[in-house]
Amino acid sequence: MATVRTRFAPSPTGYLHIGGARTALFNLLFARHNAGSFILRIEDTDRERSTPEAIEAITDSLKWLDLAWDEGPFFQTQRFDLYKEKVRELLAAGRAYPCTCTAEELEKKRQAALKEKRKPMYDGACRPPEGVVPALPQDKPYTIRFRGPREGATVVDDLVKGRVTFENRELDDLIIARSDGTPTYNFCVVVDDVDMGITHVIRGDDHLANTPRQILLYQALGRTPPAFAHVPLILGLDKARLSKRHGATSVTAYRDMGYFPEALSNYLVRLGWSHGDQEVFSRAELTEKFSLENVGKSAGIFNPEKLLWLNSHYLKSRPLSQLADDVAPYIEAKGYVVPPDKKWRERMAATLQERAKTLVELVELAHFYLSDDIKYDDKATKKFLTPEVRPPLEELIQKLEAIDFDEKNIEAAFNEVLQRHNLQLGKLAQPVRVALTGTTVSPGIYEVLAVLGKERSLNRLRAALGKISG
Repeated sequence: MATVRTRFAPSPTGYLHIGGARTALFNLLFARHNAGSFILRIEDTDRERSTPEAIEAITDSLKWLDLAWDEGPFFQTQRFDLYKEKVRELLAAGRAYPCTCTAEELEKKRQAALKEKRKPMYDGACRPPEGVVPALPQDKPYTIRFRGPREGATVVDDLVKGRVTFENRELDDLIIARSDGTPTYNFCVVVDDVDMGITHVIRGDDHLANTPRQILLYQALGRTPPAFAHVPLILGLDKARLSKRHGATSVTAYRDMGYFPEALSNYLVRLGWSHGDQEVFSRAELTEKFSLENVGKSAGIFNPEKLLWLNSHYLKSRPLSQLADDVAPYIEAKGYVVPPDKKWRERMAATLQERAKTLVELVELAHFYLSDDIKYDDKATKKFLTPEVRPPLEELIQKLEAIDFDEKNIEAAFNEVLQRHNLQLGKLAQPVRVALTGTTVSPGIYEVLAVLGKERSLNRLRAALGKISG
């Protein structure tokens, strides 16, 4: 068996869509599972819409998702000489011919076909008789069309969808080179896949309609087509094709929202592929278990809530040392100064790890740690910072001033004050929580005090006393 070679071939006209990311992931996993190679090819022949910014966004997204390619990136715009050579080969073999039909003539015929409820397809006006190799016109512009068979059928034995048959009479003679000499998408794809030795083409099933034409081009070039696997599209919860109205659709958007690349990869691979009831996979497990046999035929339904749940799972299980590094750029992006003490960031993250679902949410919850600009909630202030709490709060401040500041000693100080004033923990903890965070919701109060540290904690408690007297 030939060494497996797969490819991901995006058009750089925008950000990497999560559907494209899943396609890249499937190609990578299939190649890795079979000890093969994964190739990145940039299909940038649409020069008006392809941009360097989009190319960078795509490659950055692939790197963030840890979808490392083995060869490339290759760029179609750098391969025009090869495409032109293959066009000449087909012309010389009588498998292609020049077409001088103008765009206006073709549009007129298309409109007539639609009006007569016929399939709008090229009528073969310039198609030469069998065996005739016409000369290229010298006095008028022309395109080059592939001369497809009119009889029989082209069969796609798809590794996901099964056997799909296309009648050749339904496939018109597609243009393989435009009037300015630039090659077209379907032709470039085939030439590239031949040149790069691609053995398996794994892509979305919206490309299935192109496959019979591409198979005919492989055969015309004297090559055996690769194996094809067309995976179902990703749909929104309303069963419509995924779009911006369903929420974020680009990989970079999920990165910026504080999702982990492992969580997004794990979620995307499960949109269309399964291995029993298992939901959470390491990359090593995916590489070991992935196969096209377990890719389903029905569309994957993108559920943002399930992705959020999966991301929270990864956040909760993240080693604190890693989480402290992960959260640093999100702290900076929010406008805070990143605390240089990594151990302190670990302690901070530990108190919020069970509460946050994304890195962005973790930073939002950490506001009272990262900034001393605390805004007090009015209702919380009126309810808990009352004259009755002044005596125990003053005594607590005195005890906290005198101790080594760790959770054990902080708890002991609290217990002494609670006993002296015959209070339940909540009667003192909630006023302290409001003083430290401005709200009534936070991690455990002893943890919060310990992480904030002695000086910052006491400053806030004293400021709360000022609010009481006011």
